[in-house]
Amino acid sequence: MSPIPATPFALRGEHITLDALLKATGLAGSGGEAKMLIQDGQVQVNGSPETRRGRKLRAGDEVVLGTARVLLQAGPAA
Repeated sequence: MSPIPATPFALRGEHITLDALLKATGLAGSGGEAKMLIQDGQVQVNGSPETRRGRKLRAGDEVVLGTARVLLQAGPAA
């Protein structure tokens, strides 16, 4: 089985919370949906299940939900 190709996500600041990332990438249609996906253990961060919706994600972190994979990258310098 081949690895899932990662979709890059450029950060606008130093970090983004897990629930905000799911909304920003369209993996969750609302904050409530993001919360349920996270609480149900469906989201992995760096290969481990993550149940904290406020988890701060930084450049280099990888988030997986189902067949979607998002790789966080540093945004443009301010």
